[in-house]
Amino acid sequence: MELREFFSEDAVKLQLDGATKDDILRELIGLLKLDDKSDGMLFKMLKRRENLGSTGIGRGIAIPHCRSLVVNKLRVAFGRKPAGVDFKAIDEKPVYFFFLIVAPPLEVSNQYLPVLGKIAQFSKEQDVPQRLLQITEPAQFMALLAEKGV
Repeated sequence: MELREFFSEDAVKLQLDGATKDDILRELIGLLKLDDKSDGMLFKMLKRRENLGSTGIGRGIAIPHCRSLVVNKLRVAFGRKPAGVDFKAIDEKPVYFFFLIVAPPLEVSNQYLPVLGKIAQFSKEQDVPQRLLQITEPAQFMALLAEKGV
């Protein structure tokens, strides 16, 4: 299993517009192209998860994630905010890179935690934050995932 299998270029946005944590979450949800009701339900679930503790893992990276009935298979999206946003990350620094993961409550394939782990592993690689800043198009993001082989 490799991360790039779960991402698609149309769920990658390199210039997020949002200025707040809520704005960013809404924008990431929008990349999944669900209906308005599903968007609202997913936003509530992600907010609930964030209230337990920020998914900002440090080094400018956040991995908002939850399980929800609004999807029937694991869905992921990536967004970048070059100016950064206060996401209440554990290192108390701004977050620039957002990996959204949404999975159904029950998955036969059980990919939710492995994908979360692989994104965390990818994020810990020394050159990843700098390389993510330099990307100019979604295809380069996909190529970076492929190169890292996570």
